[in-house]
Amino acid sequence: MKTIKPLREKKNTATLLIHCPDQQGILAIVTEFLNQNKGNIIYLDQHVDRQEKIFYMRVEWELKNFAIPTNKIGEYFETLIATPLQMTWRIYSSNTIPRMALFVSKMPHCLFDILARYTAGEWDVEIPIIISNHETLRPVAERFGIDFHYAPITKENKTEQEASELELLQKNNIDFIVLARYMQILSGDFVDNFPNKVINIHHSFLPAFAGAKPYHAAHERGVKIIGATSHYVTSDLDAGPIIYQDVTRCSHVDTVQSLIRKGRDLEKIVLSQAVYKHLQRKILVFKNRTVVFN
Repeated sequence: MKTIKPLREKKNTATLLIHCPDQQGILAIVTEFLNQNKGNIIYLDQHVDRQEKIFYMRVEWELKNFAIPTNKIGEYFETLIATPLQMTWRIYSSNTIPRMALFVSKMPHCLFDILARYTAGEWDVEIPIIISNHETLRPVAERFGIDFHYAPITKENKTEQEASELELLQKNNIDFIVLARYMQILSGDFVDNFPNKVINIHHSFLPAFAGAKPYHAAHERGVKIIGATSHYVTSDLDAGPIIYQDVTRCSHVDTVQSLIRKGRDLEKIVLSQAVYKHLQRKILVFKNRTVVFN
């Protein structure tokens, strides 16, 4: 199955994400740097956390007439602006297409949703590999023409298998990972290789309805609202910075099966929104929180 090319304007742009201690004039200093070098700004958003006194900003500009060579922008920015203002920053080029690895187990709903968006050309991303601790979804990977790697995990082989997976990810030049209902806990050592680059999805019953059958437990309690949460993975299980959340209402007429259906629909939407924001470079992480730009 061939992937359709993304339907987007082919602009050569750079995106800058920054955060730093708040002070007067930051916005003017950054925009003046771009204007002086003939950078046409096409997106700008900023936020000030008044409690932490931190300034956040995302700015995107066209590189067509930009005076500084693309490979030198970071060097100039660091010397002239970032160092004096104590900025933490990252710069991205629109010409660099991220490479994403998918981790799955047995449930296919999130995987199919991601691959549908991928093959429809909705996202600027490449998916060279799918990794799973079960063989169940191999036919899906084969249908979409993506390499499938089977890595069964046990207590005895977890360290060895994760080392093998890391080697495989490095070989495929993977930029970030999406856990599309991957039912294994990644070790802290594994996650440390991809800081704020592993995206997970789970139902929002945690921790109230943890366990193998959360929807059954929720049905017994007569819940009136269910939801899903997507977040970056840290060594602290299910406690990483939250990217996106959503909810839907339910009532006494809902069965366990209808709750599961509603929950899985939400999981697909919430995970896809989180991945899209990540691909758009619209997420800044500070401590254990995110700033997600519009």
